[in-house]
Amino acid sequence: MAITARKGKKMELWDIYDKNKKRTGRTMKRNDWCLQDGEYHLTVLGVVCRPDGRYLITKRVMTKAWAPGWWEVSGGAVMAGEESEEAVKREVLEETGLDVSGAEGGYVFTYQRENPGEGDNYFVDVYRFVMEFDETDVKPQEAETDGFMLATHEEIKEFADQGIFLHYDSIKRVFEK
Repeated sequence: MAITARKGKKMELWDIYDKNKKRTGRTMKRNDWCLQDGEYHLTVLGVVCRPDGRYLITKRVMTKAWAPGWWEVSGGAVMAGEESEEAVKREVLEETGLDVSGAEGGYVFTYQRENPGEGDNYFVDVYRFVMEFDETDVKPQEAETDGFMLATHEEIKEFADQGIFLHYDSIKRVFEK
């Protein structure tokens, strides 16, 4: 959910969840980091794979404040009132131009992060979609990405070993067949 703030700018709102991943009925402003211990926001990651076993990964733009130039899979925050599956489909479409609505696969697992005292605790719903697509079908979001590649699990693991692939240790099992 986005509400209009001053000067016509949209302000994103995120639902606040409890330790059982249930909505509390309260919201927070995007990146407000006001969460108490036991409160969380929800994010999603969408791993897109071709039947030949290659995964679509994108490279973060160098202007990102956090992890510039690192490789990642598509993802982002779930907006207030939005369901996890809607959010992952929206994020993949926004970031890659691929519509995974008709793809095989779906939700795989959830992990959570606790950052005591930082106000940034979150759950991550991880999805895996398998579909046929060509490199020409990929339309990277220029403000977010500095290119993409179709990588094997081994190539992704190599980036992780170099310390330049986001979330790998938390999501590596989604790459295993």
